[in-house]
Amino acid sequence: MQQNNCLILLLFSTHFNTFTHRLKNPFNGFATRWFMINLLLTFVFIVFVFVIGILPFRVLYFFSDIIYLVLYYIVGYRKSVVRDNIRKCFPDKSEEDIKHLIRLSYKNLSDVIVEGFKAFTMNDRQIKERHKVLNPEILNELENNKRGIIATPCHYGNWEWGALSASLFFDMPTIVLYKPLSNPYVNKFVNKNRSRTKGRLVSIYESSKIFKEYADKRPFHIMAADQSPSNPKRAIWVNFLGRETAFLHGPELYAKKYNYPVIFVDIQRVKRGFYELYLSIISDNSVETKEKEITSKYAKKLEEAILKKPENYLWSHKRWKLKKNN
Repeated sequence: MQQNNCLILLLFSTHFNTFTHRLKNPFNGFATRWFMINLLLTFVFIVFVFVIGILPFRVLYFFSDIIYLVLYYIVGYRKSVVRDNIRKCFPDKSEEDIKHLIRLSYKNLSDVIVEGFKAFTMNDRQIKERHKVLNPEILNELENNKRGIIATPCHYGNWEWGALSASLFFDMPTIVLYKPLSNPYVNKFVNKNRSRTKGRLVSIYESSKIFKEYADKRPFHIMAADQSPSNPKRAIWVNFLGRETAFLHGPELYAKKYNYPVIFVDIQRVKRGFYELYLSIISDNSVETKEKEITSKYAKKLEEAILKKPENYLWSHKRWKLKKNN
């Protein structure tokens, strides 16, 4: 309960000065309305954090089941995207198997949503027990681990807890590259909370700056690399799940520039609320790799992870919206 009270105090302190400034200038038109809408959404967000934060895990998944029913049966959240992605990636599956896989993918999404909220109030012991790195000693096998490391997880299983767990398992400055949320107040709140285990969240738009800043500090950079690129001209195209797929260029670019080893993070759900992370080496001496080699190996390892339990992947993401011919 004390941790939840701290969250509310953090919200208040974060927005009080901005709020009083707006009250002194009530006729700012669109800017004031934009501020009030975002503040209201932030309040709703904090309420969810507070409610879910006080729930024990055994009750938490009751709410996950409700969210699943809403997303799948009532709202039909991106159901056409999910169905299209799964059908084209698994053309040999029967229609019945595809429908079953779609339902399971929504159950996974619902679990990840509630676990994401629960992360705000989890203590270090819970994080380490529930998001456990099985082989952290693999870093000792890397020839260039004294320079820094790039870890490449994916949107599979629970990726949300990675920002918290990494700095608990590795004695290195942890940098999590992420895409900022559109609501600046929620984004600031999330940033502060996810940094409480001594990791640091940095916008992907500041990647170049942060790599340069930490070049001589042996950093542990976390870069989820399976999103669809926003800049198709800089995308790296490789075969993934039988389809030509655009991948982000960032991990390979910085791995070669700074000669950082690259490791893949396979996140597998053991049971509800418990995940095991297995690390494997993609490249050690990155500067000597061929063009697209790091990205191709990442895509291969990601594919192998997905095929173990395909329902745990984020199929609602518009992963193949970019076409190579375009």
